[in-house]
This record gives sequence, structure tokens and C-alpha cells, in this order.
Amino acid sequence: MSSSRRLPELLAPAGSPESLQAAVESGADAVYLGWGGFNARRGAQNFSQEEFAQALAYCHIRGVRVFLTLNILLTDRELPEALETARAASRLGVDAVLVQDWGLFDLLRHALPDLPLHASTQMSIFTSGGAREIAADGCERVVLARECSKDETAAICRNTSAQTEVFVHGALCMCYSGQCAMSAVVGRRSGNRGRCAQPCRLPYGVNEAAGDQRPLSLKDSCLADRLSEMADMGVSCLKIEGRMRRPGYVSTVTGIYAQLLDQGRKPTPQERELLERAFSRSGFTDAYWRGKTGPEMLGFRPENAAFIPDLPRQEGRRSPVRFTCRVEAGFPCTLTAEDEDGHAVTVSGPAPEAARTRELTREDLALRLGKTGGTPYRCEGVEALVEPGLSLSAAAINALRRDALEALGAARATPPSRRERELPPLPEAAFSQAEPKYTVSVLTAAQLTGGLLDFRPSRVYLPLELLANVPSLPETEGEYCAILPRVWRDRDEDLLRRWLDKSRKLGVTGLLLGNLGHFPLVRGEGWRLYGDYGLNVFNSRSLDYLGRKGLESACLSFELRFSQIRDMEKILPAEAIVYGRLPLMITENCLIQNSVGCRCDRPNFLNDRTGAAFPLLPAFGHRTEVQNSRPLWLADRPDWRNLGLSFARLRFTTESPEECVRVCRGYEERAAARGDFTRGLYQRGVE
Repeated sequence: MSSSRRLPELLAPAGSPESLQAAVESGADAVYLGWGGFNARRGAQNFSQEEFAQALAYCHIRGVRVFLTLNILLTDRELPEALETARAASRLGVDAVLVQDWGLFDLLRHALPDLPLHASTQMSIFTSGGAREIAADGCERVVLARECSKDETAAICRNTSAQTEVFVHGALCMCYSGQCAMSAVVGRRSGNRGRCAQPCRLPYGVNEAAGDQRPLSLKDSCLADRLSEMADMGVSCLKIEGRMRRPGYVSTVTGIYAQLLDQGRKPTPQERELLERAFSRSGFTDAYWRGKTGPEMLGFRPENAAFIPDLPRQEGRRSPVRFTCRVEAGFPCTLTAEDEDGHAVTVSGPAPEAARTRELTREDLALRLGKTGGTPYRCEGVEALVEPGLSLSAAAINALRRDALEALGAARATPPSRRERELPPLPEAAFSQAEPKYTVSVLTAAQLTGGLLDFRPSRVYLPLELLANVPSLPETEGEYCAILPRVWRDRDEDLLRRWLDKSRKLGVTGLLLGNLGHFPLVRGEGWRLYGDYGLNVFNSRSLDYLGRKGLESACLSFELRFSQIRDMEKILPAEAIVYGRLPLMITENCLIQNSVGCRCDRPNFLNDRTGAAFPLLPAFGHRTEVQNSRPLWLADRPDWRNLGLSFARLRFTTESPEECVRVCRGYEERAAARGDFTRGLYQRGVE
């Protein structure tokens, strides 16, 4: 690597104080950690308030930055406490906060305007437009989706002012981060709330009874060979995953990546073996970075897999310091210590005495001051002014150096001065309705029948790719709306715009947006914009934020309880899914292709050990969307009708045209469910 090129920051996980120390001593430039209950690894040990303050001082003295993870979805009741957590962390000097929730992001940028904010990978940002959008709203850094390839990452680096952060090592989720509801729906432990139970690591079968296959379990990522490429394209930060893993793992992986970055090289065979022994699932993969998918990415860790013993740690991170010392007759000696960040402190010691035997020389003084071993500092140079004929004891010089470094450490650990503002008031909640109007979404043209339209839905949602291939749409009293693909890439945007033009000619007037990157794609084109479930709207502040971005309504997260929906301020007209198979995952890999070959034109299922069958539906870009095994049925439940919702969606996926009509009639008649169904999470909630 060129010595003039700025290397990316190396960011290591710190799930505990022990792991934090391991990361710092092994060469991390920054660490990320959880404090309190609002982070995506709530099962990690995390930090108490006292430990958090100690961690900040320990890291800042050593020139290591600290990022706080507040990256889960938050209810209205939780937002004030999360804000106070961020406020306390800011006062202590935390370097940045990672967020997922739109409402918290909006609160922080207004209440703590000087606190740097990072967009968590759970914001599902994978396009240049999405990165620009969040950067324009005041976000300093974007953690990109792990599925982004080398070329896609390079394009985002070129096209946004935000810093970019890339996961380079550790676990891969099969589902796009922030879009997985499988753990929540199946086990009530929400990944969006930091409680993922990892159902993706269990055995399943595709189109057959579940056996020993693990079609949702990916190998860990290892991009140790790709660090030079990332530096060349301007990636700002390289992130190691693993807040749930042992300090020995953190030490081994961080130490190897730090050396690779510093020395501008690829790993040796011995280092590769150490990385694999530290933790792996059937080896590693770099397929996403290469723009590839396929079954070779799959892997799991045997229950009896051995861990690598904790390795001896390196000397630890040491910050450069320069000394300036004056030793003059009749005056106290002084020592100034300066670091690279502009901190400078001066301390004084005793006045020198007349030399009786050997006088103090500049060389002697520089040699003794330079002995910074056992401290967080590395002496880079000493400028000494020593008058002849004077003597100063070794103990006095050592004390002078010790006092200077302690004072420098205090200066380095001093929190920056940051503004704090009062919370902006929420606008008046003017859109609460006595009873919601129905909307319907369909997956196929065959489902769009006269019988369905006789139901007189307020809106009819159709996939944009379906609209691109139909010659016309039947007349309806409601509004036709296109569902934009939940996942796409920069290279797809010209095609999507052509499809939007075609949809407009068919009479489509509304768009359903499920990702932040949709906004710059369609803004200013005269569309009516509505928010889909992919935006993970969990609180009133999120409604406010998204409304100011142009939404006229928003679908709420189906992980909310009825009581939480009822208490939400309806700043925008709110919609909820009240019928249908809930979407559990959207995957970059085609699960069908990986397991049984290309047969996406026929019904396919993921089967678990209980006999449940989860439909696998093709999604834009040869991706897969996993649906719940049972449809949600609420027709006979009165409670959802009086929550203030403006719209209630019937979501049709695998239903036949006749079944769609029967469901609509059932909701008109408030009929009891037949067959196997679920009430969803609205009553029982999630952890």
C-alpha cells in the first residue's frame, strides 16, 4: 500500500470490558459496544454506566474511538430513555452513536446536533441514493448492507459524501439486516429488537421434510484478502462482527486485520488458519464481495467444534507523543507533552542543582524521557534545553515524565463540548380514524379479479415488476399503487424508472416505498408516496420523520402490539397488515436455486422440523422472500378496528383468485377463521 494513502479505520466488537481491552491491545482504531438495553446484541454482557465511562477514558487515552450501539426499533415509551442514554454518552465523550430507528435518529439530530450519527446496517442501505438520503439528513457514516459487492460498494463510495463502513469479518445473516422477522414471528424474539434467536441456523428442507440441511445458514465472511481494494475505493471503516464472541476471538481477529492493514499485505496461510480456528462455519466466504451467490456460501458450526486458545496479546496500542523539556538554573524544570491531535500539557518539577560530579546532558535527559514503556504512549522525539553544569535526579525526571503523561491522558479523555437542545414538539396527530378502510395487495395478475375489486378497496397494491408486464388494469373505485422492489441496486434504477413510466400510463398514481433509497428514486415525479412495512415504523417520531420526507401514509411494523399502535400519535395516516402471510425474510441468495435448482415458476416451500411449510416466493433480482407458514387472520377480532388506523391491508401472496375473494367476504362479515392460522404478534408482542 502507498504510505500516503489514508488507511480505513479498523473497528472491533466489544461485547464486554474484557473484549474491549482485547480489541484495543490488538490494534483496533475504534470499538463498538452496547450500554443499556437498546442495542442489537442485548444478549451480550454489555457495559454498566461505570464500565462505559471507564471504557471511554481507557480508549481515548490510547487514541481509540468508541461508538455506542442504539440500533434497535423503539416504542414511543422507550424513546425518551434511549435519548437520555445517548445524551449521557455524549456528555461522557462517546465518538458516535449507531441507530436503526428513524424516530430516534430524528430525535438525536435535533436534540444533540453535534453528536455524530452512524446509520446501522439494519437501516438496509445498499444504494447510492439511500446513502445520500441519510447523509443529507445529518448522518456522518453509513454501514452498508453485507450483501453489497465490490463494484456496488465502490459506486456508493463515489456517489455519497457520507463515510462508508463495510463488514469485513464475522457472521452473515441470510436475510438482509433490518428486514428479518423470522425470529420474531416464529419465536417472539425480535432481531429488530436485539433478541434474535437465530432460527436461520436450524435444519430445514426445501420442498421436502426437514433433514440435516441448513439452507439459511451462511458461512462467516472473511475479506482479509480484499483490504487493499477497500482502501483504494475510499471505504472509511472496516468492521469486525462479533459482540457475542469471546475476548480471545476479538484479540485474534483484530490483531491479524490490524497487521494486514499496517503492512499492506494479504494473510499468510498461518494467519488464515488462526482466523478459521478462532471461529468459522465450514470455512469462510467472500462471495457477496465478488458479486456471487450460491450453495457454496452455506455452512454451519458443529456443536463439538473446538475454540482456539486465547493467544498472547500484543503490547497494545500506543499513541505518539513528543516532549519539550527545559532545565535552567534557579527555575523549576518544565516538561511539555504533545500528541498528534493537538493536545499539549505542561508540568513542572524541582529546580535543578549544581552538578557535583556528572552534569546532566541533553542526551541523558532525552534518553530517560523516552522510556515510555508500560504506558499508552510511544515517544516520537524529545527537544531538550539543558543549561551546563546542572544536575537532576533520575527520580525527578521519571516523575516529570509520569506527571506529563497523566496530564496528557486527562486532556485526551476530556469530553468535547457539545450543544444540547430541547426536544422538538410533535405535530398535532390529525389522522386517527374511527375505523380503517381496506387496502389489498396482490402478487399475481390472476388475483386481480372483478370479485376482488367488488370489495371496493381504497387502494390496490401491485408489484412494479408485475405492472411492467400487464397490458391494462381493470377499472376500480380505489387507487392503483405500485410496490417498489424492497431490494435493488444502483444498476437497476434505469429499469425501475422505465417500469414506473409504464405504470403511470396504466393509471397507477401511488407508490409503496419500503426502503430509504426509494425516496430519491421517485421524489419530484408527481407520485403519491406511501410507506410499506420494510421501513419498520415503530413509533410516532418515525411517522413524523417519514412524513416530512414526503409520505402520505405509512404501514406500521407488524411486530407492534395493538396497545402500542393505539397509543401512537397518528401524525400520518397509519396502515397495518390484518390478513396474510407475514414476510419473514428477503434474501440475496435464491433459496430455491441453491437447494433444488431453478424452479421459481412453481410452488416452493421451506420445511422445518415441526412440519411447518414456509412458502418461498421469488423476489426482484432473483432473490427470495420467505413467507410465514400460516396466514394472519383478524376478521373476527374487533380490537384492531378501533386503534385509530386509517387503512387495514389484506396481503395476498399464495392465495388463489377464489381464495382472495373468500377472504375479502370473510372480513366484510367479520367471520371466524377456518383452517390453520395465526393472530400474529399484535396481542402477544415480542421481546
